[in-house]
Amino acid sequence: MTLRRAARVILVGAPGVGKGTQTERLMKRFPQLSAISSGDLLRDNVRNRTPLGIAAESKMKSGALVPDSMILRLIINELKSRGWLEQENIMPYTLNSSASTEAFPSGDSLEEDFLSSMGTESFRFSDSPSASFILDGFPRTAGQARQVDDLIPINLVVNIYTPPEIVIERISSRWVHAPSGRVYNTTFNAPKVPGRDDITGEPLTRRDDDNPEIWNARLKSFEKLSLPLLEHYDRMGVLWTVEGNSSDEITPRIIKEFARRFTAD
Repeated sequence: MTLRRAARVILVGAPGVGKGTQTERLMKRFPQLSAISSGDLLRDNVRNRTPLGIAAESKMKSGALVPDSMILRLIINELKSRGWLEQENIMPYTLNSSASTEAFPSGDSLEEDFLSSMGTESFRFSDSPSASFILDGFPRTAGQARQVDDLIPINLVVNIYTPPEIVIERISSRWVHAPSGRVYNTTFNAPKVPGRDDITGEPLTRRDDDNPEIWNARLKSFEKLSLPLLEHYDRMGVLWTVEGNSSDEITPRIIKEFARRFTAD
């Protein structure tokens, strides 16, 4: 299915609702879509020893969170490298940058330079259908969303809602093959041999945090954190909510809405 205009999308949903599954299915149905993961960008920059990656790694090693300004710069650099975003007078720190930090400011200076420039620089973004993406991992709070608003005009936020009791039931039935990461579920994707991986025949295990008490706490924490985020995007007029008990139930609804918004002439 061909997009007629750029889709700049965020998927919001509690842990376990299948955001990754929906992202994969949307990209398969709409090949012009790309996935941009802030976590992947951060790991790539750390691994490739870019100046921004070195600064972020220093924060993490000290036990501090990577500042929002660094995550925003990672996203901007990625969009600029793809030719989807243009801005003058900000030095890009991409995966091809020199690994040396001598010619660059420190991590704190990177933050200060970036934050000060945000109020004075304007960004030009592409409306080409090929400049369509799903942004994963950021923003997670209303404050972060407001920062993104100043940089990237998000035009669809999909709120995926699955009742907490369904999520917990799904997680309680989950088994994994740790060496490969293959995931099974005894209710809808059971292994051919109970307790054994389909490929290797090795034993399946449970993740340490796959228990109802931990997941109850995670879901409550997400609900508290996400409500202001959803309210923000609702006020912006870009929020759309879909509810269902399974990914297979939710996917057709998302694809239909996505097509209505972005494939019509």
